[in-house]
Amino acid sequence: MNVYLAGAIEAAPDGGREWRENLRPFLENELHHQVHDPAHNEFNVLSAHEQKFFREWKKTDLPRFKDVMHRIIKQDLKYILFHTDYIICKWDEYVMAGGGTQGELTLAYLHNIPVYLVSEIPREKISSWILGCVTEIFDSFDGLKMRLKALENARKPKRSKG
Repeated sequence: MNVYLAGAIEAAPDGGREWRENLRPFLENELHHQVHDPAHNEFNVLSAHEQKFFREWKKTDLPRFKDVMHRIIKQDLKYILFHTDYIICKWDEYVMAGGGTQGELTLAYLHNIPVYLVSEIPREKISSWILGCVTEIFDSFDGLKMRLKALENARKPKRSKG
């Protein structure tokens, strides 16, 4: 199973890394799922020079910035479409400042890719569009982990006795 970790990167104080790094061992070691972390893989399609300056180009060289962003967007959306079995999304105050996560969840909905959303934000404050795109909502990562374990156990073939 391949999982894509969606959530704030650009607006998140830590670049969206901490929650992803904390969740990765559970997904890889306990569920044996392959993890795609866009906060870690974002720069795979960029040169070292582009990695260093592309955020600056947002103000100083919009065409160059857009070229870089188009490559990042294509990389992420292709991964979701062709290699993702499900998405885990952290929905927080930082994700609302961006647009990528909203696009990713919409794409997942359109292509019947399950989305498991974790948020401490009250549901009535989450966009109706986003709520319409998600499969299940959790108040904590612990609740999500319990559900994923149950889904994984149900997915595994049962051994017959005798």
